Amino acid sequence: MATLSKDEILDAIANMTVLELSELLKEFEEKFGVTAAAPVAVAAPGGAPGGAGPEAAAEEEQDEFDVVLVAAGDKKIQVIKEVRALTSLGLKEAKDVVDNAPKPVLEKASKEDAEKAKAQLEGAGATVELK
Repeated sequence: MATLSKDEILDAIANMTVLELSELLKEFEEKFGVTAAAPVAVAAPGGAPGGAGPEAAAEEEQDEFDVVLVAAGDKKIQVIKEVRALTSLGLKEAKDVVDNAPKPVLEKASKEDAEKAKAQLEGAGATVELK
């Protein structure tokens, strides 16, 4: 039996009909015990063709949140204290976060932790966003 080069094999496949390719694929799978199934994209909940987009899916399934300090408000010292309590930052670093708002205070926090942090910061007079 003559050995064919890769180019010769590819040329032979290129000249096949769709039906011949389908039969070749079935025989290939049987002979070598593999499947050549293409990965299938999972549609986002909602049933819209092509999904509803990654943003919509992320909002429905989001389990990690960033707590972003938008503004410190008029009680800056209280907000700095809350930032220090929520993080392991020192006084200078916490002050820099507050002075340079908008800045993330917590990243990839659970929904419960993010909401708790938001409540603490808002209680100190800050404006906070969850992303």
